[in-house]
Amino acid sequence: MNKLRLIFGEYRDELMTKVDWPKMEHLQSSTITVLVASLIVAIVIFGMDLGFNSVLSFIYQLYQ
Repeated sequence: MNKLRLIFGEYRDELMTKVDWPKMEHLQSSTITVLVASLIVAIVIFGMDLGFNSVLSFIYQLYQ
């Protein structure tokens, strides 16, 4: 049990003193960047889906 307590104590010490945590401003700007990039990718995929759907619908109507 003491080994387990020692291991978790070392984990805590490393997280509190050795890890360089980002500042809140950096986290917010990174989050906004990821959200905007995700939205752009979603819009591009949506546009491609609409385009392919239109092309395939046109092709299917030709052969019916």
